[in-house]
Amino acid sequence: MPMIPEAAAAFLAIAKIGAVAMPLFSGFGPQPITERLIDAEARAVITVDVGRRRGKVLPMKETLDRALAAAQSVHTVVVLVRESEEQVSWSSRDVPWPTQRDGAVDVPTEIVDAEAPVMLMYSSGTTGKPKGTVHTHCGILAKNALDVGLCIDLKATDRLLWMSDMGWIVGPKIVVSATLLGATLVLAEGTPDWPQEARMWQVAADNEVTVIGIVPTMVRQMMRRGPELLAGCDLSALRTTISIGEPWTPDAWIWFFEHVCKRRIPILNYAGGTECGGAILISSFLSTLRPCSFGHAVPGCGADVVDADGRSLPPGEIGELVMRRPSIGMTRGLWRESDRYIESYWKIIPGMWVQGDLASRDVHGAWYLHGRSDDTIKIAGKRTGPSEIEMALMATGLLADAAVVGVPDAITGSALACACVPISPIDDTAEFAQRLACAVADNFGASYRPKQFIFVSELPRTRNQKVMRRVIRGVLTGAPLGDLSSLANPESIESLRSKIVFASAVGSDTISRPATTFS
Repeated sequence: MPMIPEAAAAFLAIAKIGAVAMPLFSGFGPQPITERLIDAEARAVITVDVGRRRGKVLPMKETLDRALAAAQSVHTVVVLVRESEEQVSWSSRDVPWPTQRDGAVDVPTEIVDAEAPVMLMYSSGTTGKPKGTVHTHCGILAKNALDVGLCIDLKATDRLLWMSDMGWIVGPKIVVSATLLGATLVLAEGTPDWPQEARMWQVAADNEVTVIGIVPTMVRQMMRRGPELLAGCDLSALRTTISIGEPWTPDAWIWFFEHVCKRRIPILNYAGGTECGGAILISSFLSTLRPCSFGHAVPGCGADVVDADGRSLPPGEIGELVMRRPSIGMTRGLWRESDRYIESYWKIIPGMWVQGDLASRDVHGAWYLHGRSDDTIKIAGKRTGPSEIEMALMATGLLADAAVVGVPDAITGSALACACVPISPIDDTAEFAQRLACAVADNFGASYRPKQFIFVSELPRTRNQKVMRRVIRGVLTGAPLGDLSSLANPESIESLRSKIVFASAVGSDTISRPATTFS
Protein backbone atom coordinates (compact mmCIF):
# COMPACT_ATOMS: atom_id res chain seq x y z
CA MET A 1 0.00 0.00 0.00
CA PRO A 2 1.14 3.56 -0.53
CA MET A 3 1.57 5.90 2.43
CA ILE A 4 -2.11 6.60 3.10
CA PRO A 5 -4.12 6.49 6.37
CA GLU A 6 -5.49 3.04 5.56
CA ALA A 7 -1.92 1.66 5.52
CA ALA A 8 -1.45 2.77 9.13
CA ALA A 9 -4.86 1.36 10.07
CA ALA A 10 -4.04 -1.97 8.42
CA PHE A 11 -0.70 -2.29 10.22
CA LEU A 12 -2.23 -1.56 13.62
CA ALA A 13 -5.18 -3.87 12.97
CA ILE A 14 -2.87 -6.76 12.11
CA ALA A 15 -1.01 -6.22 15.40
CA LYS A 16 -4.30 -6.00 17.30
CA ILE A 17 -5.53 -9.41 16.16
CA GLY A 18 -2.19 -11.08 16.91
CA ALA A 19 -1.14 -11.68 13.31
CA VAL A 20 2.24 -10.79 11.77
CA ALA A 21 2.52 -7.80 9.43
CA MET A 22 4.92 -7.92 6.50
CA PRO A 23 5.19 -4.41 5.02
CA LEU A 24 6.08 -4.36 1.32
CA PHE A 25 7.48 -1.46 -0.70
CA SER A 26 4.68 0.16 -2.69
CA GLY A 27 6.88 0.40 -5.78
CA PHE A 28 7.75 -3.31 -5.98
CA GLY A 29 7.26 -5.22 -9.22
CA PRO A 30 5.83 -8.76 -9.20
CA GLN A 31 9.06 -10.69 -8.59
CA PRO A 32 10.15 -9.24 -5.21
CA ILE A 33 6.54 -9.46 -3.99
CA THR A 34 6.36 -13.12 -4.99
CA GLU A 35 9.69 -13.94 -3.31
CA ARG A 36 8.59 -12.44 0.00
CA LEU A 37 5.10 -13.90 -0.01
CA ILE A 38 6.49 -17.38 -0.69
CA ASP A 39 9.27 -17.08 1.89
CA ALA A 40 6.85 -15.91 4.58
CA GLU A 41 4.03 -18.25 3.53
CA ALA A 42 1.73 -15.23 3.68
CA ARG A 43 -1.99 -15.93 4.02
CA ALA A 44 -3.49 -12.56 3.11
CA VAL A 45 -2.53 -9.30 1.41
CA ILE A 46 -4.03 -5.83 1.87
CA THR A 47 -3.63 -3.57 -1.14
CA VAL A 48 -5.18 -0.77 -3.23
CA ASP A 49 -6.36 -0.75 -6.80
CA VAL A 50 -3.96 2.04 -7.77
CA GLY A 51 -1.25 4.22 -6.32
CA ARG A 52 -0.13 7.66 -7.48
CA ARG A 53 3.39 8.92 -8.04
CA ARG A 54 4.62 11.91 -10.06
CA GLY A 55 1.31 12.25 -11.86
CA LYS A 56 1.20 8.59 -12.85
CA VAL A 57 -1.41 6.05 -11.81
CA LEU A 58 0.30 2.84 -10.67
CA PRO A 59 -1.68 -0.43 -11.10
CA MET A 60 -0.91 -1.93 -7.70
CA LYS A 61 -3.70 -4.54 -7.65
CA GLU A 62 -2.71 -5.66 -11.15
CA THR A 63 0.92 -5.98 -10.08
CA LEU A 64 -0.10 -8.01 -7.02
CA ASP A 65 -2.26 -10.34 -9.14
CA ARG A 66 0.77 -11.14 -11.28
CA ALA A 67 2.85 -11.79 -8.16
CA LEU A 68 0.20 -14.10 -6.70
CA ALA A 69 0.35 -16.47 -9.67
CA ALA A 70 3.19 -18.27 -7.90
CA ALA A 71 2.33 -17.48 -4.26
CA GLN A 72 -0.12 -20.27 -3.51
CA SER A 73 -0.35 -19.68 0.24
CA VAL A 74 -2.32 -16.43 -0.15
CA HIS A 75 -6.06 -17.09 0.14
CA THR A 76 -7.41 -13.55 0.76
CA VAL A 77 -6.74 -10.15 -0.80
CA VAL A 78 -8.37 -7.07 0.74
CA VAL A 79 -8.67 -4.32 -1.88
CA LEU A 80 -9.16 -0.64 -1.10
CA VAL A 81 -10.77 0.90 -4.18
CA ARG A 82 -9.63 4.46 -4.84
CA GLU A 83 -10.67 4.93 -8.45
CA SER A 84 -13.56 2.86 -9.87
CA GLU A 85 -14.75 -0.50 -8.61
CA GLU A 86 -15.80 -1.42 -12.15
CA GLN A 87 -12.19 -1.14 -13.33
CA VAL A 88 -10.88 -3.61 -10.73
CA SER A 89 -10.31 -7.18 -11.88
CA TRP A 90 -11.98 -9.16 -9.07
CA SER A 91 -11.32 -12.81 -8.28
CA SER A 92 -12.82 -15.21 -5.76
CA ARG A 93 -10.10 -14.47 -3.21
CA ASP A 94 -10.64 -10.68 -3.35
CA VAL A 95 -12.57 -8.83 -0.64
CA PRO A 96 -13.36 -5.09 -0.85
CA TRP A 97 -12.08 -2.86 1.95
CA PRO A 98 -15.22 -2.00 3.96
CA THR A 99 -16.23 1.59 3.36
CA GLN A 100 -19.27 1.69 5.67
CA ARG A 101 -19.93 0.47 9.20
CA ASP A 102 -23.27 -0.04 10.89
CA GLY A 103 -22.50 1.15 14.37
CA ALA A 104 -19.40 0.54 16.46
CA VAL A 105 -17.62 -2.77 16.18
CA ASP A 106 -16.00 -4.06 19.36
CA VAL A 107 -13.09 -6.26 18.36
CA PRO A 108 -11.11 -7.59 21.32
CA THR A 109 -7.35 -7.27 21.29
CA GLU A 110 -5.64 -10.64 21.07
CA ILE A 111 -3.47 -11.33 24.12
CA VAL A 112 -0.07 -12.63 23.00
CA ASP A 113 3.33 -13.20 24.57
CA ALA A 114 5.53 -10.10 24.71
CA GLU A 115 8.04 -11.83 22.46
CA ALA A 116 5.46 -12.92 19.88
CA PRO A 117 6.38 -11.69 16.36
CA VAL A 118 4.44 -8.66 15.16
CA MET A 119 6.41 -7.69 12.05
CA LEU A 120 8.48 -9.46 9.42
CA MET A 121 10.55 -6.81 7.64
CA TYR A 122 12.80 -7.75 4.76
CA SER A 123 16.19 -6.10 4.39
CA SER A 124 18.17 -6.35 1.18
CA GLY A 125 21.26 -8.52 1.52
CA THR A 126 24.61 -7.80 -0.10
CA THR A 127 24.33 -11.08 -1.96
CA GLY A 128 21.71 -13.78 -2.16
CA LYS A 129 18.08 -13.45 -1.19
CA PRO A 130 16.67 -10.72 1.08
CA LYS A 131 16.91 -11.18 4.84
CA GLY A 132 13.65 -11.43 6.77
CA THR A 133 14.10 -9.67 10.11
CA VAL A 134 11.70 -10.63 12.91
CA HIS A 135 10.38 -7.99 15.32
CA THR A 136 8.27 -8.57 18.40
CA HIS A 137 5.45 -6.75 20.20
CA CYS A 138 7.75 -5.94 23.10
CA GLY A 139 10.70 -4.99 20.92
CA ILE A 140 8.95 -2.67 18.48
CA LEU A 141 7.14 -0.75 21.24
CA ALA A 142 10.07 -0.45 23.65
CA LYS A 143 12.54 0.51 20.90
CA ASN A 144 10.36 3.28 19.52
CA ALA A 145 9.63 4.59 23.00
CA LEU A 146 13.39 4.68 23.56
CA ASP A 147 14.49 6.15 20.21
CA VAL A 148 11.65 8.47 19.31
CA GLY A 149 10.22 9.23 22.73
CA LEU A 150 13.22 9.45 25.03
CA CYS A 151 15.99 10.50 22.59
CA ILE A 152 14.18 12.51 19.91
CA ASP A 153 11.54 13.80 22.37
CA LEU A 154 8.44 13.34 20.20
CA LYS A 155 5.47 14.58 22.24
CA ALA A 156 1.68 14.38 22.09
CA THR A 157 1.66 18.03 21.00
CA ASP A 158 3.89 17.33 17.97
CA ARG A 159 2.98 16.91 14.31
CA LEU A 160 5.35 14.51 12.57
CA LEU A 161 6.00 14.43 8.80
CA TRP A 162 8.43 11.86 7.44
CA MET A 163 7.79 11.02 3.80
CA SER A 164 8.63 7.36 3.56
CA ASP A 165 7.10 4.01 2.63
CA MET A 166 5.76 1.12 4.67
CA GLY A 167 8.33 -1.11 2.99
CA TRP A 168 11.19 0.69 4.77
CA ILE A 169 11.59 0.44 8.53
CA VAL A 170 10.75 4.15 8.87
CA GLY A 171 7.18 3.54 7.66
CA PRO A 172 6.12 1.26 10.53
CA LYS A 173 8.34 3.27 12.91
CA ILE A 174 6.43 6.52 12.44
CA VAL A 175 3.06 4.75 12.64
CA VAL A 176 3.98 3.02 15.90
CA SER A 177 5.80 6.01 17.40
CA ALA A 178 3.11 8.59 16.68
CA THR A 179 0.29 6.42 18.02
CA LEU A 180 2.32 5.22 21.01
CA LEU A 181 3.30 8.75 22.03
CA GLY A 182 0.03 10.45 21.06
CA ALA A 183 1.52 12.67 18.34
CA THR A 184 -0.23 13.61 15.10
CA LEU A 185 1.16 11.85 12.01
CA VAL A 186 1.04 13.80 8.74
CA LEU A 187 1.01 11.48 5.71
CA ALA A 188 1.72 12.42 2.09
CA GLU A 189 1.64 9.97 -0.81
CA GLY A 190 4.13 10.27 -3.66
CA THR A 191 7.45 12.13 -3.73
CA PRO A 192 8.74 15.19 -1.82
CA ASP A 193 9.34 17.24 -4.99
CA TRP A 194 6.23 16.70 -7.16
CA PRO A 195 4.09 18.37 -8.39
CA GLN A 196 6.07 21.27 -6.89
CA GLU A 197 9.77 21.08 -6.08
CA ALA A 198 9.02 22.37 -2.57
CA ARG A 199 6.04 20.07 -2.05
CA MET A 200 7.24 18.47 1.19
CA TRP A 201 8.09 21.83 2.73
CA GLN A 202 4.75 23.30 1.68
CA VAL A 203 2.95 20.32 3.25
CA ALA A 204 4.96 20.96 6.42
CA ALA A 205 4.04 24.63 6.38
CA ASP A 206 0.34 24.06 5.63
CA ASN A 207 0.02 21.53 8.48
CA GLU A 208 2.23 23.35 11.00
CA VAL A 209 4.57 20.35 11.25
CA THR A 210 6.86 20.44 14.28
CA VAL A 211 9.10 17.42 13.54
CA ILE A 212 10.23 16.49 10.03
CA GLY A 213 12.39 13.62 8.75
CA ILE A 214 14.86 14.06 5.90
CA VAL A 215 17.80 12.34 4.17
CA PRO A 216 21.04 14.14 3.21
CA THR A 217 20.52 13.28 -0.47
CA MET A 218 17.38 15.40 -0.45
CA VAL A 219 19.35 18.28 1.00
CA ARG A 220 22.01 18.07 -1.71
CA GLN A 221 19.23 18.22 -4.28
CA MET A 222 17.82 21.28 -2.53
CA MET A 223 21.22 22.95 -2.65
CA ARG A 224 21.19 22.73 -6.45
CA ARG A 225 17.98 24.78 -6.52
CA GLY A 226 19.06 27.26 -3.86
CA PRO A 227 17.35 28.61 -0.72
CA GLU A 228 14.71 30.33 -2.86
CA LEU A 229 13.12 26.88 -3.11
CA LEU A 230 11.76 27.49 0.39
CA ALA A 231 10.28 30.91 -0.40
CA GLY A 232 6.70 31.09 0.80
CA CYS A 233 7.03 28.08 3.12
CA ASP A 234 6.42 29.17 6.70
CA LEU A 235 8.37 26.64 8.76
CA SER A 236 8.20 28.55 12.02
CA ALA A 237 6.36 25.68 13.72
CA LEU A 238 9.35 23.33 13.28
CA ARG A 239 11.16 22.49 16.48
CA THR A 240 13.44 19.73 15.23
CA THR A 241 14.56 17.77 12.17
CA ILE A 242 15.61 14.12 12.00
CA SER A 243 18.20 12.87 9.52
CA ILE A 244 18.58 9.22 8.60
CA GLY A 245 19.79 6.96 5.79
CA GLU A 246 23.36 8.02 5.04
CA PRO A 247 26.28 10.13 6.34
CA TRP A 248 26.19 13.89 5.79
CA THR A 249 28.75 15.94 3.94
CA PRO A 250 29.73 19.08 5.90
CA ASP A 251 28.59 21.49 3.21
CA ALA A 252 25.11 19.93 3.02
CA TRP A 253 24.77 19.86 6.83
CA ILE A 254 25.74 23.53 7.16
CA TRP A 255 23.49 24.57 4.25
CA PHE A 256 20.50 22.81 5.83
CA PHE A 257 21.28 24.22 9.27
CA GLU A 258 21.47 27.73 7.83
CA HIS A 259 18.53 27.77 5.41
CA VAL A 260 16.00 25.34 6.88
CA CYS A 261 16.86 25.22 10.58
CA LYS A 262 17.69 28.97 10.60
CA ARG A 263 20.37 28.18 13.17
CA ARG A 264 17.63 27.83 15.81
CA ILE A 265 16.49 24.19 15.66
CA PRO A 266 18.66 21.05 15.79
CA ILE A 267 19.42 18.37 13.24
CA LEU A 268 19.06 15.11 15.14
CA ASN A 269 21.07 12.43 13.35
CA TYR A 270 19.78 8.87 13.61
CA ALA A 271 21.68 5.76 12.47
CA GLY A 272 20.91 2.10 12.83
CA GLY A 273 19.10 -0.30 10.56
CA THR A 274 16.23 -2.64 9.88
CA GLU A 275 17.98 -5.48 11.70
CA CYS A 276 18.27 -3.56 14.97
CA GLY A 277 14.77 -2.09 14.74
CA GLY A 278 15.98 1.50 15.00
CA ALA A 279 19.01 3.47 16.10
CA ILE A 280 22.41 2.58 17.51
CA LEU A 281 23.71 6.16 17.32
CA ILE A 282 21.45 9.16 17.79
CA SER A 283 21.40 12.85 18.63
CA SER A 284 19.14 14.52 21.16
CA PHE A 285 18.29 17.91 22.61
CA LEU A 286 20.84 17.18 25.34
CA SER A 287 23.84 16.73 23.03
CA THR A 288 26.10 19.40 21.60
CA LEU A 289 25.35 19.98 17.92
CA ARG A 290 28.43 19.38 15.74
CA PRO A 291 28.22 19.15 11.93
CA CYS A 292 27.56 15.59 10.72
CA SER A 293 27.84 14.09 14.22
CA PHE A 294 25.76 11.92 16.52
CA GLY A 295 25.60 13.04 20.13
CA HIS A 296 25.13 9.67 21.82
CA ALA A 297 24.99 5.94 21.55
CA VAL A 298 21.43 4.80 22.22
CA PRO A 299 21.20 3.61 25.85
CA GLY A 300 21.29 -0.12 26.41
CA CYS A 301 23.13 -1.32 23.30
CA GLY A 302 26.77 -1.08 24.38
CA ALA A 303 27.86 0.69 21.19
CA ASP A 304 31.60 0.81 20.56
CA VAL A 305 34.18 1.40 17.83
CA VAL A 306 36.59 -1.51 17.58
CA ASP A 307 39.37 -2.96 15.45
CA ALA A 308 39.23 -6.30 13.65
CA ASP A 309 39.98 -8.13 16.93
CA GLY A 310 37.26 -6.38 18.91
CA ARG A 311 39.52 -3.99 20.82
CA SER A 312 38.07 -0.53 21.52
CA LEU A 313 39.71 2.20 19.47
CA PRO A 314 40.73 5.60 20.88
CA PRO A 315 39.17 8.89 19.74
CA GLY A 316 39.95 9.81 16.14
CA GLU A 317 40.46 6.28 14.85
CA ILE A 318 38.00 4.68 12.43
CA GLY A 319 36.79 1.15 13.09
CA GLU A 320 33.77 -1.14 13.09
CA LEU A 321 30.59 0.05 14.77
CA VAL A 322 29.46 -2.76 17.08
CA MET A 323 27.01 -3.44 19.86
CA ARG A 324 28.45 -5.29 22.82
CA ARG A 325 25.03 -6.38 24.07
CA PRO A 326 21.66 -7.15 22.46
CA SER A 327 19.32 -4.19 22.04
CA ILE A 328 15.62 -4.40 22.93
CA GLY A 329 14.53 -3.61 19.37
CA MET A 330 16.83 -5.87 17.38
CA THR A 331 15.59 -8.70 15.23
CA ARG A 332 15.14 -11.97 17.07
CA GLY A 333 16.81 -13.68 14.11
CA LEU A 334 16.37 -14.03 10.38
CA TRP A 335 13.19 -15.70 9.20
CA ARG A 336 13.93 -19.44 9.02
CA GLU A 337 17.67 -18.70 8.69
CA SER A 338 19.14 -18.86 12.18
CA ASP A 339 22.58 -19.88 10.91
CA ARG A 340 22.66 -16.99 8.44
CA TYR A 341 21.73 -14.63 11.28
CA ILE A 342 24.64 -15.73 13.46
CA GLU A 343 27.08 -15.68 10.53
CA SER A 344 25.96 -12.25 9.32
CA TYR A 345 26.08 -10.35 12.60
CA TRP A 346 27.61 -12.23 15.54
CA LYS A 347 30.54 -14.26 14.16
CA ILE A 348 32.48 -11.56 12.30
CA ILE A 349 33.88 -10.42 15.66
CA PRO A 350 32.84 -13.13 18.15
CA GLY A 351 30.55 -11.93 20.91
CA MET A 352 29.69 -8.62 19.24
CA TRP A 353 26.99 -7.46 16.85
CA VAL A 354 28.75 -6.02 13.79
CA GLN A 355 26.56 -3.42 12.16
CA GLY A 356 28.61 -3.14 8.97
CA ASP A 357 29.31 0.59 9.38
CA LEU A 358 32.60 2.38 9.85
CA ALA A 359 32.53 4.82 12.77
CA SER A 360 34.73 6.98 14.98
CA ARG A 361 34.47 9.17 18.06
CA ASP A 362 36.14 12.48 18.77
CA VAL A 363 37.65 13.73 22.01
CA HIS A 364 34.34 15.41 22.91
CA GLY A 365 32.44 12.13 22.73
CA ALA A 366 30.64 12.85 19.47
CA TRP A 367 30.21 9.94 17.06
CA TYR A 368 30.65 9.93 13.28
CA LEU A 369 29.85 7.48 10.50
CA HIS A 370 32.20 6.96 7.53
CA GLY A 371 30.23 4.66 5.26
CA ARG A 372 29.76 0.90 5.11
CA SER A 373 32.61 -1.31 6.25
CA ASP A 374 31.90 -3.76 3.45
CA ASP A 375 32.55 -0.84 1.06
CA THR A 376 35.97 -0.28 2.60
CA ILE A 377 38.74 0.12 0.05
CA LYS A 378 42.34 -0.96 0.59
CA ILE A 379 44.87 0.68 -1.71
CA ALA A 380 48.49 -0.39 -1.31
CA GLY A 381 47.62 -1.60 2.18
CA LYS A 382 45.92 1.63 3.20
CA ARG A 383 42.34 1.27 4.42
CA THR A 384 39.78 4.01 3.82
CA GLY A 385 36.03 4.42 3.67
CA PRO A 386 34.53 5.65 0.42
CA SER A 387 32.65 8.50 2.10
CA GLU A 388 35.95 10.29 2.79
CA ILE A 389 36.80 10.27 -0.92
CA GLU A 390 33.25 11.28 -1.77
CA MET A 391 33.48 14.26 0.58
CA ALA A 392 36.63 15.44 -1.21
CA LEU A 393 34.85 15.15 -4.56
CA MET A 394 31.78 17.00 -3.32
CA ALA A 395 33.95 19.74 -1.82
CA THR A 396 34.98 20.77 -5.36
CA GLY A 397 31.50 22.24 -5.86
CA LEU A 398 31.31 20.57 -9.27
CA LEU A 399 29.08 17.62 -8.35
CA ALA A 400 25.55 17.05 -7.15
CA ASP A 401 26.36 13.52 -6.02
CA ALA A 402 29.23 11.03 -5.99
CA ALA A 403 29.88 7.39 -5.13
CA VAL A 404 33.31 5.78 -4.83
CA VAL A 405 34.04 2.05 -5.08
CA GLY A 406 37.14 -0.09 -5.23
CA VAL A 407 37.93 -2.03 -8.39
CA PRO A 408 40.73 -4.59 -8.86
CA ASP A 409 44.14 -3.24 -9.76
CA ALA A 410 47.18 -5.37 -10.63
CA ILE A 411 49.61 -3.08 -8.82
CA THR A 412 47.85 -1.64 -5.78
CA GLY A 413 45.31 -4.39 -5.19
CA SER A 414 42.42 -1.96 -5.51
CA ALA A 415 41.95 1.33 -7.30
CA LEU A 416 39.27 3.97 -7.02
CA ALA A 417 36.41 4.26 -9.48
CA CYS A 418 34.06 7.23 -9.12
CA ALA A 419 30.50 7.49 -10.37
CA CYS A 420 29.54 11.17 -10.35
CA VAL A 421 26.54 13.37 -11.08
CA PRO A 422 27.78 16.74 -12.37
CA ILE A 423 25.89 19.88 -11.38
CA SER A 424 26.16 21.34 -14.89
CA PRO A 425 26.72 19.91 -18.38
CA ILE A 426 30.36 19.03 -19.05
CA ASP A 427 32.14 20.69 -21.96
CA ASP A 428 35.35 18.67 -21.71
CA THR A 429 34.96 15.29 -20.02
CA ALA A 430 38.67 14.53 -19.69
CA GLU A 431 39.55 17.95 -18.29
CA PHE A 432 36.64 17.76 -15.85
CA ALA A 433 37.72 14.32 -14.65
CA GLN A 434 41.31 15.54 -14.24
CA ARG A 435 40.14 18.32 -11.94
CA LEU A 436 38.27 15.81 -9.78
CA ALA A 437 41.20 13.38 -9.75
CA CYS A 438 43.55 16.15 -8.64
CA ALA A 439 41.20 17.10 -5.82
CA VAL A 440 41.32 13.52 -4.49
CA ALA A 441 45.09 13.22 -4.93
CA ASP A 442 45.66 16.55 -3.19
CA ASN A 443 43.65 15.38 -0.19
CA PHE A 444 44.77 11.77 0.11
CA GLY A 445 48.01 11.43 -1.83
CA ALA A 446 48.96 10.23 -5.28
CA SER A 447 48.18 6.57 -4.51
CA TYR A 448 44.50 7.51 -4.12
CA ARG A 449 44.25 9.18 -7.51
CA PRO A 450 41.09 7.62 -9.05
CA LYS A 451 41.55 5.24 -11.94
CA GLN A 452 38.17 5.85 -13.52
CA PHE A 453 35.34 8.38 -13.62
CA ILE A 454 31.83 7.73 -14.89
CA PHE A 455 29.42 10.63 -15.29
CA VAL A 456 25.72 9.81 -14.97
CA SER A 457 22.46 11.61 -14.21
CA GLU A 458 21.69 9.57 -11.08
CA LEU A 459 23.22 6.93 -8.83
CA PRO A 460 21.54 3.63 -7.91
CA ARG A 461 19.83 4.11 -4.57
CA THR A 462 17.69 2.16 -2.17
CA ARG A 463 14.23 3.32 -1.19
CA ASN A 464 15.75 5.12 1.80
CA GLN A 465 18.21 6.89 -0.50
CA LYS A 466 21.34 4.96 0.39
CA VAL A 467 23.71 4.65 -2.55
CA MET A 468 24.07 1.00 -3.58
CA ARG A 469 27.83 1.02 -4.07
CA ARG A 470 27.88 -2.76 -4.52
CA VAL A 471 25.71 -2.31 -7.62
CA ILE A 472 28.13 0.24 -9.05
CA ARG A 473 31.04 -2.05 -8.23
CA GLY A 474 29.25 -5.03 -9.75
CA VAL A 475 28.53 -3.17 -12.99
CA LEU A 476 32.16 -2.07 -13.26
CA THR A 477 33.67 -5.47 -12.49
CA GLY A 478 31.06 -7.76 -14.00
CA ALA A 479 30.37 -9.34 -10.59
CA PRO A 480 26.83 -10.45 -9.59
CA LEU A 481 24.73 -7.49 -8.50
CA GLY A 482 22.99 -9.40 -5.70
CA ASP A 483 19.49 -8.63 -4.48
CA LEU A 484 18.04 -5.58 -6.26
CA SER A 485 14.56 -5.58 -4.75
CA SER A 486 15.29 -2.47 -2.64
CA LEU A 487 16.61 -0.52 -5.65
CA ALA A 488 14.39 2.52 -6.16
CA ASN A 489 15.67 3.45 -9.65
CA PRO A 490 16.58 0.30 -11.64
CA GLU A 491 17.03 2.37 -14.80
CA SER A 492 20.26 3.72 -13.27
CA ILE A 493 21.93 0.32 -13.84
CA GLU A 494 21.55 0.50 -17.61
CA SER A 495 22.73 4.10 -17.51
CA LEU A 496 25.89 2.99 -15.70
CA ARG A 497 26.46 0.17 -18.17
CA SER A 498 26.11 2.49 -21.13
CA LYS A 499 28.70 4.84 -19.65
CA ILE A 500 31.46 2.22 -19.27
CA VAL A 501 31.59 1.29 -22.94
CA PHE A 502 34.78 3.29 -23.18
CA ALA A 503 36.09 2.44 -19.74
CA SER A 504 39.16 0.61 -21.05
CA ALA A 505 40.36 3.62 -22.99
CA VAL A 506 42.71 6.27 -21.61
CA GLY A 507 40.97 9.59 -21.11
CA SER A 508 40.90 11.86 -24.13
CA ASP A 509 39.54 15.24 -25.02
CA THR A 510 36.56 13.83 -26.90
CA ILE A 511 33.55 15.67 -25.52
CA SER A 512 31.16 12.79 -26.08
CA ARG A 513 33.28 10.24 -24.24
CA PRO A 514 31.13 9.18 -21.26
CA ALA A 515 33.83 7.61 -19.09
CA THR A 516 37.40 8.58 -18.38
CA THR A 517 40.12 6.21 -17.24
CA PHE A 518 43.54 7.26 -15.95
CA SER A 519 46.58 5.04 -16.31
